[in-house]
Order: sequence, then structure tokens, then C-alpha cells
Amino acid sequence: MLTPLDDSPWHQLPTTFDHVGTSDPRFFDRFWFAASAPDGSGALQFTMGVYQNMNVVDGGFVVIHRGRQHNVRASRELRPTYDTSSGPLRFDVVEPFRRIVLTIAPNDSGIEGALAWTSAMTAQEERHHFVRRHGRILEDYSRYDQIGELNGSLTIDGEAVEIASWWSCRDHSWGVRERVGIPEPYTGAVPAPPGSGSVFAFLFFSTTTHAGHLQMTSREDSAHVTAEVIELATGRSSVGSQLAIDASFVDDGRPRRFDAAVFEVVESGGTVRYEVERSGPAVAMLGLGYGGYDDALGLGVHRGVTHLESDTWDVSHPAVVVDADGHSTRPVHRIQPVRVTRIATDATSTGHGSFTFIAERPLDADGRLRITSDTPPA
Repeated sequence: MLTPLDDSPWHQLPTTFDHVGTSDPRFFDRFWFAASAPDGSGALQFTMGVYQNMNVVDGGFVVIHRGRQHNVRASRELRPTYDTSSGPLRFDVVEPFRRIVLTIAPNDSGIEGALAWTSAMTAQEERHHFVRRHGRILEDYSRYDQIGELNGSLTIDGEAVEIASWWSCRDHSWGVRERVGIPEPYTGAVPAPPGSGSVFAFLFFSTTTHAGHLQMTSREDSAHVTAEVIELATGRSSVGSQLAIDASFVDDGRPRRFDAAVFEVVESGGTVRYEVERSGPAVAMLGLGYGGYDDALGLGVHRGVTHLESDTWDVSHPAVVVDADGHSTRPVHRIQPVRVTRIATDATSTGHGSFTFIAERPLDADGRLRITSDTPPA
């Protein structure tokens, strides 16, 4: 079928834009935004994804206010409406890579508002993600990352909240990725339980002098590192060739929640140290739909013509999340606003960031995790 996108000269396949170049049901194209108050008092996230082969558009919005995380999750059938909306959630790219408007229309959750995201630096392409196991492609996707600023206003259960110069970041990824839309089939020996030896660390950051992203994935059968840092005054880019992480944790519970972490990055000018500290509550990603939704099936799943759900959780504890019924859990996937100090041989600068850290590898005898990008899996 024809869509408005077909009235352009940008086709890359001999077909219409309602068709992607693979029949893999996991094919996705997703935007994600995160922002946090400079004083650590609040945080929010917005996401929307299109899953052409699942005929789905889904999205989520969460905001942490006064120690509580308010969640809105939406889903709809993609066809025949090709636009960037799902339920009350919408985003509009006003100027590519420069300005994007995020909207939460009035809905039964009591959360609504309009937010303007503005870039603070150029977008950075990550190294391509590709994983194959037992002859089957598990991951084959691209992603770019960008630092910016968020401004606007929200209404949270009748209370007006101003979002003024919140530090922000975003990414945009597309391709094939594990556990999107369908359960993963086994095509060989059953792998070890997820997380038995894996580490995933992903830091977006900006300081007064530099900005960029640092990422390390290490799991049972694969590893991936991508890192790029830009000097803001000159625009000069440095690609990291090796990462090392030294982290401590808030307690000995599982899944673990980090307390502080240090990155050492080999950049073109030498080794640079990044000190990372928690700043306010972390977003529990189940609320945004990452592994969540009431049916616990996660992103990309067909949930009918339209679907909308919402809830509110207590996230005041650094590791424990308490739902509206009083049930407590320790979610694996949380994204933490952080304060960042960059220490180089010639200067030290400070700023903010967003840090995802899932650390399921055995700890050292002193209760810390130390890992480098060339450390073999546990």
C-alpha cells in the first residue's frame, strides 16, 4: 500500500515504504528519549517504536516526580495510519537532528504535557551491532546517539510541573534485535540463563567541555564496544579503543544496583577517567514497556487495534520498586540519571549523564566489579 512516505525520492527497495527488506518479525525502528532535572529531583523518558512485520506501533512515557514513577504505555495497529503516534503519545521531528516535539495528550492516566527536545551536539553513529548464534542472526541493527536539552511543561495528577533546561539524551535504532515482538526460539543447545555472566554498561554524558557515549556489552558468546567523545569547543571527535569499568553497589541484593562507577577510556589523547555517581531515582524500564506491559510480553507485541494502560510506582529506594498494590521487586533494567566528572591529563570537567548498568558477573572479593573490554566472559 502507498503511504505519504512514498511521495519522496528516498526509496531503497523496489517496493513501497510499508514493507521492509526482511520478513523477520523482530524488525523494529524505535526512538528513545531520556531527561533529568539538574538537581536530581526528577527524571522522565519517552519512547516510540514501529514494528512493520508485527503491524504495531507502541510507545511509553514515564516521569518520576516526588519519588513516584508515573507510567503510560500505549499500542495500536500500524496500518493504515503511518504517523508517529500511539494513543496519547506523539513525536514530531520539526528539524532533523536539531528539534523534536514530544506530546502526551490528555488521557486517563492523569499525565499530559508538551516537551521540546533540542540538540546540543551532532548525532553519533555507533559501531554496527551484529550477533549470530547457531547460524541464525540474533541482532543486526544500527543506532545513533545524541545529547540535548528538554524544555516544556507537564501536568501530573493535576499538578503543573515545569521542565526547564533538563539535561537530555536520545537514541534512534532500527533493524533486527532479540526479544522484540516474539519469544526467541532455540536453534541449538539451550543457553545459560540470561545474565549468568553478562555485563551491559551504556553511558550518555556531557560535561562543560566534552560529550558523547561509552558502551560495553559482554556476554556468554559475544562482546561489543562503541565509544565516541566530542570536544565541544572544536567538534573534534575521539573514538575509544578500550573501556575499563570499576563499580560498587548499593547492597548485595540481586539484581544489583550500582552506587558509583569509574570508566577508564583509551582515547586518541591518552587514557581518560570518568567518575559516575547516582543523582536521584532511576527509571524502572518495565514502566516504559521494556519487558513490561500488563501482559509482561514486552515491546512490539500486537495488542489489538488500540491499547492503553497506566500505573504508578514508588521508586524512592535505589534498588526496590513498590507497585500500587504494595508488591516490591528489584527490576534488572533501570536507567539512572548521574553526575559525571571527566578527568584528563590536561583538565577536569563536570556534567550530567544517563547510565544503564546491568552487571550479572561475579564480583571481586571486595564486592566490586572490575572489567575491561577484553575480559573473557565468566
